[in-house]
Amino acid sequence: MERAREFEYTRRDFDALRRISNAHTGIIVGDDKFDMFYSRLSKRLRVYGLRTFAEYVTFLNENPDQEFEQFINSITTNLTSFFRENHHFEFLRHQLLPELVRKNFSSRRIRIWSAGCSTGEEPYSIAMTLKEALVAHRDWDVKVLATDIDSNVLNTAAAGIYPLERASGLSRERLKRWFRKGKGEQTQRVRVHPELREMISFRPLNLMGEWPMKGPFDAIFCRNVLIYFDADTKERLVQRFTELLPPGGHLFVGHSESLSKVSAGIKLIGNTVYTKQG
Repeated sequence: MERAREFEYTRRDFDALRRISNAHTGIIVGDDKFDMFYSRLSKRLRVYGLRTFAEYVTFLNENPDQEFEQFINSITTNLTSFFRENHHFEFLRHQLLPELVRKNFSSRRIRIWSAGCSTGEEPYSIAMTLKEALVAHRDWDVKVLATDIDSNVLNTAAAGIYPLERASGLSRERLKRWFRKGKGEQTQRVRVHPELREMISFRPLNLMGEWPMKGPFDAIFCRNVLIYFDADTKERLVQRFTELLPPGGHLFVGHSESLSKVSAGIKLIGNTVYTKQG
């Protein structure tokens, strides 16, 4: 017997909402997300005093400027952690950065993009790696661009404040060097050191829309994002990423993402690490 719901919610409502999501973001929403949509969007119905999801679909279509950002924020999944898939950061530190120091010696410039940065753990992990590996090159111009479609997680990322347990997987040395522990009511929270925050520019970006940045980027991290797109969209995105990489530039993708069927002039050189050919 199906449990009673606070709001009327049908398969037709779900299909309408995921069509709207796909049209604007390119994200493919599977049937298994039916209950997730209900649980995450119910609070939006309460905000407006709506009684059914059909009313919410109508409201969303009629008031996109008012509600669409909150709609996307509600259904976006943001699972991340500091140094998640650590082999990528080991590759960055021990293989890619020594190569960039040689290749970019005249410009003394390094640019990395974290596409789909969520609450910021990935770009801060990149920044820590850069700072630790480039001690002898502190005069270099090193910047990280971090983007996400979800404005809520971007605000969290830009603030750089996390519950202490979120940083529990870091070494004692890193925790002491790169974080400041809160005091008083904030004793169970930490804040990222300003030195890291100043390296990173957090910007909202829908990967399916226009990209204002021109590049080139020495490396792009787009991890555990491409799994949400169909094959054609994935192909187009990887092509766009590749256009912003110089020959020999690197693209990092998630552990469950394969680009073996993508013909965008990139070559697998490590564990989900690709390089642009040419």
